[in-house]
Amino acid sequence: MQNTGEVTIAQKVITMERVALDRWGKGDPSGFLEITEDDVSYFDPFQERRLDGLAALTVLYEQIRGKVRIDRAEVIDPRVQIIGDVGILTFQFVSQGSEGKMYWNSTEVYRCTGESWKIVHTHWSFTKPGREADTAN
Repeated sequence: MQNTGEVTIAQKVITMERVALDRWGKGDPSGFLEITEDDVSYFDPFQERRLDGLAALTVLYEQIRGKVRIDRAEVIDPRVQIIGDVGILTFQFVSQGSEGKMYWNSTEVYRCTGESWKIVHTHWSFTKPGREADTAN
């Protein structure tokens, strides 16, 4: 059972993620870049290897700036586990837009330094292999 402080932190982390996702859906990856630490590690199914560092992530995100459009999105069952100064956010994400209908699993690891929570690890994967996009819907 989470205590009141953990619930507040969880709400803050989920809100930060939703705001960044909203910006992402309008083609603006800066929402994520602004809440990401310099020492971030990053995985997604379109990258052959892990990306290390905010500079590498920025290069990736700048390549797709303005190209992503999400018309409808749903964050499903977000959960934040607090362990000391780390918050682990997991959720499923379904989006409909320029890439068709996409089904994702997401893990974002946030770290608190002072009063600021920032992403130190990101991992996106498809919910079911072969079901990454459904362009018929």
